[in-house]
Amino acid sequence: MSKKISIGDIPEEEAVWPGNPACQGCGGSIVGRLVFKALGRNSARVEVASCAPGFMNIRVPSFYAPAFEGAAAFLTGLSRGYKLLGREDVVVAGLIGDGGTVDIGFQGLSAAAERNENVFWFTYDNEAYMNTGGQRSSSTPLLARSATTPISEKSRGKSEAKKNLPFILALHRVPYVSTASVAYPEDLTAKIQYGKGLKGFKYMHIHAPCPTGWGFDPKDAIKVSRLSVQSGLWPLYEIEDGRRFKLTYKPRELAPVSEALKIQGRFRHLTEQETDTIQRITTENWDRLLALDGGEIC
Repeated sequence: MSKKISIGDIPEEEAVWPGNPACQGCGGSIVGRLVFKALGRNSARVEVASCAPGFMNIRVPSFYAPAFEGAAAFLTGLSRGYKLLGREDVVVAGLIGDGGTVDIGFQGLSAAAERNENVFWFTYDNEAYMNTGGQRSSSTPLLARSATTPISEKSRGKSEAKKNLPFILALHRVPYVSTASVAYPEDLTAKIQYGKGLKGFKYMHIHAPCPTGWGFDPKDAIKVSRLSVQSGLWPLYEIEDGRRFKLTYKPRELAPVSEALKIQGRFRHLTEQETDTIQRITTENWDRLLALDGGEIC
């Protein structure tokens, strides 16, 4: 499993050119910068329709899969092409939003994982289709307001829980699955440096706060992400070979979920009872993860 590193171990060279048209405080643009700093210049990027084409002005070979659902197929073809050229040293990486991962792209993603294709898939999760107006995705959290789960007389936000995609992919028995957060760059970088050395399918699910869609001050992007980790809303962990589970950050005591929720406009409608419901679900999930820590998921 990955080893802890310090800020000084993070590569200095930037793979992303300075300046981009992303919204202020965009978590996705921070993800892109950190991911390709850690991967280095000996990598290639694939993306589909998302905010990423706008904020990723990057120094590595980049490819745009024209079909929203086609990222996995494109990654597969690119990886196999590099192999034919004798260049298996090149890390073929997808930087894909949650819509192109958990929903539209899931069929191809699952197939690539089942075949154990030699690619590294990064999901920057801003928990809705932010590029097209903030419609809900399967990654949108319970009770969150979105363009298609409004707050009204008959709607209290999204009525379903967030899809647990990292665990779904781990059950494909792929070599490596992990979660990460822009608020913890050392953890994120260590996992990438470890994962890129493995052959086969690697997956990382990264929390990417969206000030525009979530309704918070852009200066608080890292604060929102950090509070999400500290409260257990976004646990940091890794799973090897579909079995071995390890929490990579364990706060001594979970912060109340209300601290992360109250600074986001998409949760401003929550009643005390609804906040208590999210707290109960989060605590129960955290307790399950603590019980798995250091063991096997199945």
